Amino acid sequence: MRKLYIPVIFLVVMCLASCVDVEEHYDFKADGSCKVAYTFDMSKAVSVLMNLMSDSVKATPQFSMVKDTTLNFYSALPDTVQQKMTLNEINLAKSSNLALHMDLPKSIVKVSVYHQAKNAAELQYYLQNISKIESRSDLKMSKNASGVRDFDAQELLSGQDYYTYEVTPHKFYRIIDKAKFNAFLKKTQSTFAMAKAMLIETPYKVILNFAKPVKKVSNPKAVLSADRRHVVLQTTMDEIMKNPSVMNLKIDF
Repeated sequence: MRKLYIPVIFLVVMCLASCVDVEEHYDFKADGSCKVAYTFDMSKAVSVLMNLMSDSVKATPQFSMVKDTTLNFYSALPDTVQQKMTLNEINLAKSSNLALHMDLPKSIVKVSVYHQAKNAAELQYYLQNISKIESRSDLKMSKNASGVRDFDAQELLSGQDYYTYEVTPHKFYRIIDKAKFNAFLKKTQSTFAMAKAMLIETPYKVILNFAKPVKKVSNPKAVLSADRRHVVLQTTMDEIMKNPSVMNLKIDF
């Protein structure tokens, strides 16, 4: 029955570029550190796919499995990749984790990538390099770790490569590189078309929490809380495709 189970998950992963709810979380602490997390919720896509499965397939043991596991980024890298990494890259990978929450009977599949940056410089390095490190790492969650064969994290992080960042103790600037974004769209146009055909919406939310009041936010779509310590930018991939600049953020705090 495994042969019936694996293609479903594989299809979901292949749809990640367009068939997910994406949330970015940044928690800036008073000591200058920041916890950053990317969460990719594929539950809507899974729900649609489940409706296409026969009752006999959904009744198999594989579809009853519930998984909740975390895998360290560095430990998942092949030895051949680890040996070629710089000290900064090693530290980045060791301080990053992948987490998988899967409950197919409830149509839940969520993947999160976490990192704890000690300071602004480390955060900027992480944001600029995490997708680059992963793209040459062949990073996968093993079957023993997650229960899903050949879960490829590259599908999750490749999209983050189209931003340029400027991060200091008092600012968080992110500008989208339109040329890189257009190249990303060309590679993923088929999955975006699939998402639309399946009537799957693609929300994208950026949440930033600060230890002190924000002085200035440049994006008119970004909502600043009354106490000026929380910024939320909410949009969709459809809107981003029409106007990539909607993702630009310049925050002084």
